[in-house]
Amino acid sequence: MLTSSTSAVVLAAEGGSGFHGPSLADFFPPAVLFEGTIFEFNRITLVRLIATAMLILFFWLATRKLRLVPGRAQSMGEMAVDFVRKGIAEESLGRELGRKYTPILVVIFFGVLFMNITGILPFLNIAGSSVVGLPLVFALLAYVTFIVAGIKAQGGGHFFKSQLFPPGVPWPIYIILTPIEFLSTFIIRPATLTVRLLANMLAGHLLLVLCFGATQYLFFEASGAGMTIAGVGTLAAGFAFTLFEIFVSVLQAYVFTVLTAVYIQLSVESH
Repeated sequence: MLTSSTSAVVLAAEGGSGFHGPSLADFFPPAVLFEGTIFEFNRITLVRLIATAMLILFFWLATRKLRLVPGRAQSMGEMAVDFVRKGIAEESLGRELGRKYTPILVVIFFGVLFMNITGILPFLNIAGSSVVGLPLVFALLAYVTFIVAGIKAQGGGHFFKSQLFPPGVPWPIYIILTPIEFLSTFIIRPATLTVRLLANMLAGHLLLVLCFGATQYLFFEASGAGMTIAGVGTLAAGFAFTLFEIFVSVLQAYVFTVLTAVYIQLSVESH
């Protein structure tokens, strides 16, 4: 677990010793290729490409030899898809509508999950979703999905009318209510999806780097028996937070997908 992200926070101070905690600079590593262009390639980009390759490999192995009696890889793939279809899509949208939107919800769930889980993988040690660009892309995907779903179900005019002008309200109230509905539906939804995922992954990385960075410093830089004992404590805390980060990675993927399904449901039905 003591990799480049960790050792980066163990910096020399006066006399070659001292501890410097993690900072937001961890999320902006130097460019490896194409610096200063829109194609800039750095460590975060590499982590995202690796997570994407892992996801593609998982589903390729699960679907390359489809059989009536599934093998191990196919069974895992079917269980994964069924979890999203039955546990999220059909639970939130009903059987028919849930099956219709299962593919996009599967993409969102496993895309977010694989990008999150890189935060605890050795030699990667940072979540691909811990920089705002990727959470924003998934939020925009959910945003476009629920708007398109509403337009298909109700027609464009009726969809926007139902979202902005809920029926049964005295017309003067619309002066206040319509701007609130606009902000809530079309601004706050994608914003909260983005910020929730980003903040959880960013905080998790900072906690892990703090624990393991402090462990490395206390074991190898600090002097005194008490420092070694303290290092054992930070090491134990680091492993505990690693388990917690796995839980948060799965939970955030689940919450993101459930909210997307809920937004679809709210879009396809009138108030």
